[in-house]
Amino acid sequence: MELQVNGAQAYCYTGGRPFDPAKPTVVMTHGVLGDHSVWILQSRYLAHHGWNVLAVDLPGHARSQGEAPSSVEEGADFIAGLLDAAGVKRAALVGHSWGSLISLEAAARLKDRVSHLVLVGTAYPMKVSQVLLDGSLSEPQKAIHMINVFSRSTLAPLPSALGPGTWVWGASVAINRRVLASNPKVNVFHRGFKACDSYANGEKAIAQVACPVLFVLGAVDQMTQPKAAQPLIDKAKASGKSVRVVQVPVGHHQMYEAPDATLFAIRDFLKT
Repeated sequence: MELQVNGAQAYCYTGGRPFDPAKPTVVMTHGVLGDHSVWILQSRYLAHHGWNVLAVDLPGHARSQGEAPSSVEEGADFIAGLLDAAGVKRAALVGHSWGSLISLEAAARLKDRVSHLVLVGTAYPMKVSQVLLDGSLSEPQKAIHMINVFSRSTLAPLPSALGPGTWVWGASVAINRRVLASNPKVNVFHRGFKACDSYANGEKAIAQVACPVLFVLGAVDQMTQPKAAQPLIDKAKASGKSVRVVQVPVGHHQMYEAPDATLFAIRDFLKT
């Protein structure tokens, strides 16, 4: 599905089902060097079980045009524009890693237009090591290798992940390389990491969110360690929100390494 968002063409994967604005909608946002396909297992299930799905390619990434966001706030502007372009009055927001910060910021701004907020592999502050910041700019292929080593707890998870024998590490490297190559004008790898590293509005944003919040964290995540989400969890609870925390026994890419557990956590939360 393609929409004109803020003057540029944006691509959204709908999970293989026609989009119907009358149905409840969930917007799924990827992280750095990702695209809509990181949600392929979860998005297809939700689309075939009563939800509109808009699994986005952020601007300047993969099949979406426009200027790649240089900040979390710019990413949140895109999500707001996406809802307007799709004619969606209210939606659930689901984001992974950088996408979790974008979804958080968007939920804080959109208030009652957001029914649920799901933060997968999140952290605040989401600081990025100088080695990775420099590598994403000067040696991006080497840095892609590094982040996939840090992100994985398995090389070939259980058969529910795409199919028996799926090489998750190799598939993720391929996605990262493809997304990086999709925008020859901008290094979206470095730009995304800088956006994560510089975001400073997380605790204020979580206090402004007006909906229930689910945290899906990888127990052995080396990119965004579970303890790094605690400031957001504590702030959400302190502001009186309904908060759920689910830990899955994998690394940073919960959607591939624990696809069923991640899906079921999201599915059950969206029923509330």
